[in-house]
Amino acid sequence: MTSLIDVIFLLLLFFMLTSTFTRFSEVELTAAGSGAASDTPRQPPLFLRLGAETAELNATEIALEELAAALAEARAGSDDDGVRQLLVAMQPDVSAQRLTDLLVVLRGVPGFAPTILGAS
Repeated sequence: MTSLIDVIFLLLLFFMLTSTFTRFSEVELTAAGSGAASDTPRQPPLFLRLGAETAELNATEIALEELAAALAEARAGSDDDGVRQLLVAMQPDVSAQRLTDLLVVLRGVPGFAPTILGAS
């Protein structure tokens, strides 16, 4: 019985030392708050339609890698210094990983407030 316990502890030690423990990436999510009406005119929101393989920004197909540059260009073209609204509509076949990839890209682009709509 003693040798069986020794073997079990050796196996446990082996598997603990050979396992890799990865740290998962975190994406911060914020809840939408109530907004007050302002007197200054705001820019119209941008629309992003996210699919499993495609993404369309204002009805123009764009790769996810090019999205940050396109949003920075849209931000530079506006005369408003406030936060610009970005509405994200997901198609039914979008995976959670695809949405997380999009949120990681959007986290690197300042000046946008993304609103995630449900699958349409």
